[in-house]
Amino acid sequence: MLTYDVDIWSIRKRAGRPKPWELRWRVGERPHSRSFKLKPQADGRRAELMAALRDQQQFDEDTGLPARELMALTSPSWYEHVTEYVLMKWPRAAAKHRASIAESLAVVTPALVTHKRGAPRPSVLRDALYQWAFRAVRGPDGTWVPRHVVEEPPAEILRALEWVAARSIKVKDLEDPALLRPALEALSLRLDGGRAAENTARRKRMVLSNVLRYTVEEKGLLASNPLPRVDWTPPESDDEIDFRYVPDPRLARALLGAVRDSGPRGQHLHAFFGCLYYAAMRPGEIVALTKSDCTLPPNSPDAVQRWGELLLGESRPEVGGGWTDEGTSYEKRGLKRRKQGATRTVPIPPVLVHLLRQHIERYGTADDGRLFRASRGGRVPSTEYCEIWERARKVVLTPREVKSDLAAVPYSLRHAGVSLWIKSGVDPAEVAARAGHSIAVLYRFYAKILKGGQQHSNDLISRALDAGEES
Repeated sequence: MLTYDVDIWSIRKRAGRPKPWELRWRVGERPHSRSFKLKPQADGRRAELMAALRDQQQFDEDTGLPARELMALTSPSWYEHVTEYVLMKWPRAAAKHRASIAESLAVVTPALVTHKRGAPRPSVLRDALYQWAFRAVRGPDGTWVPRHVVEEPPAEILRALEWVAARSIKVKDLEDPALLRPALEALSLRLDGGRAAENTARRKRMVLSNVLRYTVEEKGLLASNPLPRVDWTPPESDDEIDFRYVPDPRLARALLGAVRDSGPRGQHLHAFFGCLYYAAMRPGEIVALTKSDCTLPPNSPDAVQRWGELLLGESRPEVGGGWTDEGTSYEKRGLKRRKQGATRTVPIPPVLVHLLRQHIERYGTADDGRLFRASRGGRVPSTEYCEIWERARKVVLTPREVKSDLAAVPYSLRHAGVSLWIKSGVDPAEVAARAGHSIAVLYRFYAKILKGGQQHSNDLISRALDAGEES
C-alpha cells in the first residue's frame, strides 16, 4: 500500500559488520533498513529517499520504495503492455477498429526497442506483430489470447516475436518523451517508405495516444502522458480528391455500360455499380441492401420519371476473417460514424429505380432479402467487383488512361456521384446527408468543387439584391 506516512532516520554505524553503515526508515507501520560498506553510499541513498519525500511521492509499505522506484522496478516492457492492451480492447471493439489498433501498434512497437542489432526484416516483424501478437483468438478456456499462443507460427515469425520481446523498452522509459519521436516518425510513413496520408498518420497517432492514456489512467505505469510533450505534427497532405481522375457523367455511364456487357457476373452487378454512382453509396452499404430497404414507384408509364428512395441502416464492410468474432471476411455493423440503429435515406433517380427493379425481377434476392450476393450466395467480395471494374476500364479507356489513376477503383463512382450533386447546385448539407458525410468531411474532400460553386451562389444573391433595389 502506498502512503505519505514516512520517517527517514539518521545513518548509524554498527562496528564489526561487513557493511557497517545502516540506513533506516519507516513506511506506515513497517520498518525498513539497508546497510552499506561506505558512509557516502549510505548518505547517497538517504539523499535519494529524502528527495522523493520533497517531491511528494508516496512510499510503498511492503518494499519501502518511493512510488517511482517501485514503478520502475515492476514496469512491464512496451511489448508486454500493448499486448495486454489489445486483449483488453478486443471484446468490445469492431472488427475494423481491431485491425486498426493492430496495424498502428505493429508500426510503433518496432521503434520502441533498446537497439536494432539482429532485427528481422521489417516485413517479417510487421507480420509477426500484426497477424500474431496483436490479433486475438479464443484460447482453450474460451478467453481471448494472442494468436501465437494457440497456433504455431512459422519459424521466422516466432524468431521475430522473440526478438522484439527481448529488446522492447520498459514502459517506465517513456517518462522521457524523446523516445516517442521515432515511433511518431514511423507511423507517418507508408510501408514503401513514402509519406503516409495525413489522415492515416492521425488515425495511428490516436491509437498511440489511447494506449498511453490507458497506461497513465488505468494502469498507473506512467505519471503523465508523455505524448503532448513531443513537438510533432503529422506531415501535411492534401486530402482533397484529385478530380482529374474522377469520371465525368459521360465516362461514368460508359463504364456502367461496359460492366453490364462484360458477362453474366457483370450483368448481375450492374445495379451494384449503379448504386455506387447514382446513390453514392459505400460498397459495404450496397452489399447489405435488402429489398425491404427499397421504396420504388409503380412500374407504370405515368411513373417512369418518379424518384424512389433507399433506407440505409446497415453496412457490411470487408475486413478479413481474422478480425471478426465469427471468422467471416466482413462484419455487420451500423452506418459509418453513426450510432447503432441509425438510418439515412437516399433519394434515387429514375435510372437507378429502373436498374434495381430490373435486378430484382431477374435475380430475386438472397434468403435474407439482400439484393446482391456472390456467385455462391455470400457477400460480394471486393476481389470480384474490382475484377469486373478493371475489365470495364480496359474496354472504355485508352491504354494510356488505363495505366493512369482515372477511375482507378470502383469507389471512384461514389466520388463521381457526390461531385455531380455538388455541381448540380444541391445544397452541401443535403449532399452530406445523402452521402453519409459530415459537413466538415464534405468540405475537406470536395473543397475544390464547393469553391467552384461559389460564383453561381454569388450570382443568385446578386440577382436577389438587384430585384430588391428595383422594387
